[in-house]
Amino acid sequence: MELIFATNNRHKAEEIQQMLPGSVSVLTLEDVGIDEEIPEQQDTLEGNASDKSRYIYNRLSRNCFADDTGLEVDALEGAPGVYSARYAGSDKDPEANMDRLLEELKDEDNRRARFRTVISLILDGEELFFEGVVEGHILREKRGDEGFGYDPIFMPEGSSLTFAQMPMATKNRISHRSRAIKKLANYLNQYQNRFQ
Repeated sequence: MELIFATNNRHKAEEIQQMLPGSVSVLTLEDVGIDEEIPEQQDTLEGNASDKSRYIYNRLSRNCFADDTGLEVDALEGAPGVYSARYAGSDKDPEANMDRLLEELKDEDNRRARFRTVISLILDGEELFFEGVVEGHILREKRGDEGFGYDPIFMPEGSSLTFAQMPMATKNRISHRSRAIKKLANYLNQYQNRFQ
């Protein structure tokens, strides 16, 4: 089975390929000749993931999936959420995003937060959603230089390390994205078993 993934990030596609059943082949947008930026204009992660997968399905009528991820901070009523990548501006500068978040939380004791990934899968015309969540809290300063985005200020529950202090393999085992992909992989296994 071929699944088109709404990304041109080959590293991300390879990472997901390793987590899916061997019978599933992941293709990037480049592999199928889509080179335009797919708009993300919804105000929920579910909406953005759905828009991206529907864009591909409407263009190519092929099985596909898309994801969207956000950091949700309780004291900010779920912000930055769907705007996580461009929280400090449209240039998507991770340092500026972290600096803005730390500034907004400087007098805040409630630092609970979560990373949430939502995957929209369109299989034979039917759309399904899979969600992965990691609870944690926002530190008062950056720690570590691995990872990307908000990783240096996010410490997952049960850990004494931020995502940016963990080896990538450790982070990938417990991350929100990997939790969502595991649910997707389980579903695809069951789906394929029905036809064997």
